[in-house]
Amino acid sequence: MNRNFYLEELENFPKRITDAVESPCFIVSETMIRKNLEILSRVKSETGAKILLALKAFAMYKAFPLMRTKLDGTCASGPMEARLGCEEFGKEVVTFSPAYSEKDIKEVIKYSSIVIFNSIRQWKKYRGVIAGSSKKIEIGLRINPGYSEVEKELYNPAAAGSRLGIRPEELEGEDLTGIDGLHFHALCEQNADVLVRVLRRFEQKCSKHLDGMKWVNFGGGHHITRKDYDVDLLIETINKFKKKHGVQVYLEPGEAVVLNAGVLVATVLDIVHNDIDTAILDVSAEAHMPDVLEAPYRPNIIGAGKPGEQKCSYRLGGPTCLAGDVIGDYSFAKPLKEGDRIVFLDMAHYTMVKTTTFNGVRHPSIALYDGSRGKLSVVKRFGYEAYKYKL
Repeated sequence: MNRNFYLEELENFPKRITDAVESPCFIVSETMIRKNLEILSRVKSETGAKILLALKAFAMYKAFPLMRTKLDGTCASGPMEARLGCEEFGKEVVTFSPAYSEKDIKEVIKYSSIVIFNSIRQWKKYRGVIAGSSKKIEIGLRINPGYSEVEKELYNPAAAGSRLGIRPEELEGEDLTGIDGLHFHALCEQNADVLVRVLRRFEQKCSKHLDGMKWVNFGGGHHITRKDYDVDLLIETINKFKKKHGVQVYLEPGEAVVLNAGVLVATVLDIVHNDIDTAILDVSAEAHMPDVLEAPYRPNIIGAGKPGEQKCSYRLGGPTCLAGDVIGDYSFAKPLKEGDRIVFLDMAHYTMVKTTTFNGVRHPSIALYDGSRGKLSVVKRFGYEAYKYKL
């Protein structure tokens, strides 16, 4: 995953704010979320598409009151996310899971407006349960279009052997009565031109199944709020598809809703030397930003450059006992010292939702910052109980 597009956090997170919070701490900018929502609102207004927040990327419910003013609801990956979306966001909840247990499907039905299945088998198993529900629930099937341009296999839902989605040929001979829509997801941090090519493949394989469908869900991975994203092409593509097939279109961005809207503030605890200088921080790649190790990627830091670009180079590591708990190599204009603040950029998405209490390392606090009012609010702190009661 590549999050190193722009440094908009510099204006959204002034030093007086990053110095003021306790360390470690995630800070989320309401100002930046508003900027992202305006772009998404334009797509909604010019296409009539419904846009959902993907909770798998960002589930900080204290920000939901702001988001619900512009977005149509949330998309969930199971009963807990569905419940959070229903209770805290309060609008549409679209739930997809690779597989539901009998217990899970009952919970999902309780909180969802649309339930999407990953296989014909699961749809047939649970369609009677849904039909017997006291609420109106629409049903969808996830399709694997067999095509994507995602380079990293870890994030490629259409890779060979993927467990995600029904191959179009599996629909042959099936009576799709009772299916309200089709869903595909084959993008990851990509531009509208990739959507055009994926959609072309989806139409080639599934257009005959679209007659009578109410909606098609284009999934997530659309980097709509990135500065170089072709919003005009997205709007044109959605409108052409809607006109051709007469369906409602859904989009499920997660990252795009909070792109460049968060930082992680850390503090230097010590400097050690073993062939290279290493600054040990109070934040962990393993526990607090695992995509650094999984993707891998090297997050930007305010005021830092690549090794050798500036006078003083360091490797930054976490406080856990994992030997590989290393964030990356950076350079700074002056030597680091104990107590210095390090501010990691673009830390709202796929960070807080993936953090752990590994090694008992303290979980960063969470704060909201409203730049228009200069107001900083710490909304959550974590202590021993967060570690103990998880287990």
